[in-house]
Amino acid sequence: MKCSAIKELLETTGLPVAYRAFRENEAPPLPYICFLNSASDNFFADGQVYKEIKKLQVELYTRHKDEALEDKVKEALSSFSWQRTETYIEPEKCYQIIFEMEV
Repeated sequence: MKCSAIKELLETTGLPVAYRAFRENEAPPLPYICFLNSASDNFFADGQVYKEIKKLQVELYTRHKDEALEDKVKEALSSFSWQRTETYIEPEKCYQIIFEMEV
């Protein structure tokens, strides 16, 4: 799946979306989404890549815990199998909810 298609999918949440990060001094106010292809887990056959599998990481940043926003992201990602983790980033005073999947 191309990055442009992933971005379009995530934009259905109504939130600003950027690949990896917004440019310095151009980040919108929270909440927003960043995503990136963090790695690969390719399938090999006969000594070569038979099927490319990208590991996608979707990061939702919010000032306050917001389950309704998380549900919007889950809905946008409903065609994928994902794992979720959550952390609080103290210096930024925000939550980071990460959805990881393979595409």
